[in-house]
Amino acid sequence: MRLRALRSTATALAAVCAFCPLYAAQRVTLRNGFALDCARSETIGSKVRLYMAAANANYLEVDASAILNVETVPDLPQAIAATKFPTASTAPTAPTKAELREMLAHAGAAHDIDTDLLASVMKAESGGNVRAVSHAGARGLMQLMPQTASAMGVQDAFRPEQNIAGGSAYLDQLLNRYGDNIALALAAYNAGPAAVDHYHGIPPYRETRAYVARVIREFNRRKQMTLTAQAR
Repeated sequence: MRLRALRSTATALAAVCAFCPLYAAQRVTLRNGFALDCARSETIGSKVRLYMAAANANYLEVDASAILNVETVPDLPQAIAATKFPTASTAPTAPTKAELREMLAHAGAAHDIDTDLLASVMKAESGGNVRAVSHAGARGLMQLMPQTASAMGVQDAFRPEQNIAGGSAYLDQLLNRYGDNIALALAAYNAGPAAVDHYHGIPPYRETRAYVARVIREFNRRKQMTLTAQAR
């Protein structure tokens, strides 16, 4: 398999997402690649206030120029009613380490991505927790956002084999987009390609830069272990 060459306010937004309203009426997409579901928005001069609930004063204020798009979305209860979530009887059990390695190897072969890189991304994203859910709504082993999972053909993000296949397909798209530059692809996986494109490189977000460094460090550790084992 060809080894892809390693070439030379995200935290704040994630915290805000944890307090998004139960009944969202608007989805506000920011130019840095993030999207927030809010009850309503109000423009005051050059600022826009994004209210977390329709009837209170809890809001996030951003520059109007930072907003890329505002769209109306269904009330969350309606969206939930139309979504099939795993029940207790159908919820997937955690795969064994051997099963995970097999899934990662299969996905790596399908997309020509080094298995150690996929394993490093999975570790940074979820620590191997099949049921992991982030404040922003990312799910499963490789923390797929619902829209990303849908675009990658993932029907149930909590199914390990589907999640790994979808995350690998998405990482493959990003590697192709950035000419096999792993650092940029990882930054886009974490912060969104819009942010990478905007900054023409790794965005100056502490969380994203730490994430890229963490994945690459784990990737290098795994490759070194493989080389050491082969030398014995």
